[in-house]
Amino acid sequence: MSEYSHSALATEKAFPPNPPEEPAEPHWALAMLRDGGPWLLKVTLAGLVVCAVISLLIPARYEAVARLMPPDQSASGGNLVSALMAGGGDLLATLGSGSLGLHNPGATVVGVLESRTVEDDIINKFDLRGVYYRKRYEDTRKILEHRSDIAEDRRSGIITIKVQDRSPERAAKIAHGYVEELNARVATLTTSSAHRERVFLEERVQRVKQQLDEATLKLSQFSSKNRTLDPQIQGKAQLDAASALQGQLIAAETELSGLRQIYGSDNYRVKATSAKVGELRAKLTAMVGAQGDDKIKVGGQLYPSLEQLPLLGNTYLDLAREAKIEEALYEVLIKQYELAKVQEAKELPSIKVLDEPVVPERKAFPPRLLITLGGALLVFCLGFAWLFLRQVWCRLPETDPIKSGARELASSVSNGWRKSTPGALQ
Repeated sequence: MSEYSHSALATEKAFPPNPPEEPAEPHWALAMLRDGGPWLLKVTLAGLVVCAVISLLIPARYEAVARLMPPDQSASGGNLVSALMAGGGDLLATLGSGSLGLHNPGATVVGVLESRTVEDDIINKFDLRGVYYRKRYEDTRKILEHRSDIAEDRRSGIITIKVQDRSPERAAKIAHGYVEELNARVATLTTSSAHRERVFLEERVQRVKQQLDEATLKLSQFSSKNRTLDPQIQGKAQLDAASALQGQLIAAETELSGLRQIYGSDNYRVKATSAKVGELRAKLTAMVGAQGDDKIKVGGQLYPSLEQLPLLGNTYLDLAREAKIEEALYEVLIKQYELAKVQEAKELPSIKVLDEPVVPERKAFPPRLLITLGGALLVFCLGFAWLFLRQVWCRLPETDPIKSGARELASSVSNGWRKSTPGALQ
């Protein structure tokens, strides 16, 4: 053996080789993921499936949108604010004195749309109590408010009305109903001078029309009862008729006198002429009213006598004058009423619709993909937290006060539950 070999052996004996190192244990977090990773993946996938099913079971809702132009800040805007403030009661309670904003009619419009009066009108119009399965108006209003979003853009002033419903057609109708109710409320509560004048004239026209009908009825009843149309015209006509009749009577009397002188009193011509004279005299006497009977039947009609015409004419003229006054007053009021309606239409602050509500084509709720992914992420976080707490619990020593206290608490709770339910484990 060589000298080199002896020196190598001596070196190995003096410095023996290190034993092979054992592989180091991985970090506890990596160990947690290694051991609980498959379980966490299964739980996350199960949560994904469950959340997807839940999102599919949620009923879809569609959203209809209507946009209104901002009210004018000039005269019409002032009329709009004053009109809506005049409603009082529910509107003022809804708007509030602090948020009414006289210089911001758009906020006033939003407040009116959110008022109880408008909401109740919409509920009754579309029978939303039956649609939402609610008996009380208060509960129905809460659902309607939750599904309606009415807001004003601060910069442009455009008012947006959004309504969600399970039926796309009903959502569009409700959004359009908000616009109609707003126009009706503004038209009802406007307080412009033209509106006040129109309301006054409307009441006055109805009253005068009633008085005119009464006066006309009295005049017609009087004329029908006394057979008079116009005493002046009728009197003139009767005077002309009486004059003609008197002329005929004079001619007949002259003829009768001549016949008597020629033929005597027993001649048939004398008798016929005498009868004619008597008839003409009777007609003339009845026409002028010299006898007790003041009327005579002529041509199937009854006429008052000339003696009664002045008395009847006084009453007739009073009734006719009253009817003419009421008629003239009615014509004047009708003209003023029509002019007031035109002026009111000019001053009425109408709401201009920028975008009409249309039937939505896509659903607005629920966001199924977001619900599915969010639910899966939540399940993953809960599973990871469970694994983390479990790993921390296992790494605690048995003598740790937290661990021992938790076990004692769990034991006491379990014993108390068993005592309270003795037949639970039987």
